[in-house]
Amino acid sequence: MESYDAVLAFFEKADAPANAGKVAESTGLDKKEVNKVMTKLKKEEKIVSPKRCYWEIKK
Repeated sequence: MESYDAVLAFFEKADAPANAGKVAESTGLDKKEVNKVMTKLKKEEKIVSPKRCYWEIKK
């Protein structure tokens, strides 16, 4: 659950939409793990995509 919290915290603090690579780089997590967490966040509708391959926290 710590990766979930780390990715969610990243999106809450991010000032611009980010892709999985940027999230992985900033959090120190593996990109595959970040993709799994982002998929879960998308299903929970906590993040949205303003443009292709970039995500941000739902406001």
